[in-house]
Amino acid sequence: MEGKIALEEHFSTEEHMRVWDRAQEAARNGQAYMEAVEYQLLNSAHRIEQMDRFGIGAAIVAMTANSAQGIPDAKKAVEFAKRTNDLVANEYTRRYPGRLYAFATVALQNPRAAADELARAVRDLGMKGAMIYGYSNIGDKETGQYLDEPPIWEFWDRVASLNVPIYLHPREPLPNQRRIYEGYPALIGSAWGFAHETGTHAVRLMLSGLFDRYPNLRIILGHLGEGLPHLLPRLEWRLHKQRHGLGAGDLKKKVSEYFSENFYVTTSGHFSTKALLNAVSEIGVERTMFSVDYPYEDIEDAATWFDQALLSENDRQLIGRENARRLFDLP
Repeated sequence: MEGKIALEEHFSTEEHMRVWDRAQEAARNGQAYMEAVEYQLLNSAHRIEQMDRFGIGAAIVAMTANSAQGIPDAKKAVEFAKRTNDLVANEYTRRYPGRLYAFATVALQNPRAAADELARAVRDLGMKGAMIYGYSNIGDKETGQYLDEPPIWEFWDRVASLNVPIYLHPREPLPNQRRIYEGYPALIGSAWGFAHETGTHAVRLMLSGLFDRYPNLRIILGHLGEGLPHLLPRLEWRLHKQRHGLGAGDLKKKVSEYFSENFYVTTSGHFSTKALLNAVSEIGVERTMFSVDYPYEDIEDAATWFDQALLSENDRQLIGRENARRLFDLP
């Protein structure tokens, strides 16, 4: 399929490379893998070459690896976000008009500054929303703040007024919450821990009442929904059975309704047709979109699988291009 749109596609900068602790990634994936990843994160020409080769017409790029949210010093994180957005506008979106778009980098350590920077990035730089890496470090690497907690609602108020999507990207669980992975370090990140961390975070958003207050919010989850298409029916059933107990929430809708009305999912890094069809059956074909997770995944692997997946051509066009085009108002 020609003209696909991909939207979990990462870049980095020389500044980010200096603050990103890449040792764990290299230990899990191997040094050669990380060297290839780092080259591709910094090389926009190679990205375009691969897009051309495998039928990707446009991509929405975003800062990689915890972005500004992994910088515990709030002032430094805010300054980093602004510099990053200016750089990506100059080096990516303006350099490759119509081919590369961008998600804003925001520093949720300061919710008001994050809201202001998102507004600037959208209105002045033409960005298509923001990519957020789960919790934000507050003061140190052991302390995280999640997106449903009261200080962040000021940011959500601005997101709702701007009416732009937020891509909720995984990150590793806090260091002090990894006991279950001890002895199995390969499970902490993308192989397993990412989905558990991010799926739970998405459920927190549903139970917090966020979507009751801001029904126009749109959250994108990668990796075919971080396991939620399979797990939501069980969650909904048990919340109903536990509705008179603690912690079930006082919600206007079922979690499956929030999922199908406020969420989208992408195929990033999850190239399984059975899993894709399961996601479609839960959230609908109109809320499912193609993505790669470049450069952690190969564009060739993602595109070859998707182009040959057992789908109707109408659904392939919707997932591969049309849903993203409508959501992000792309040509």
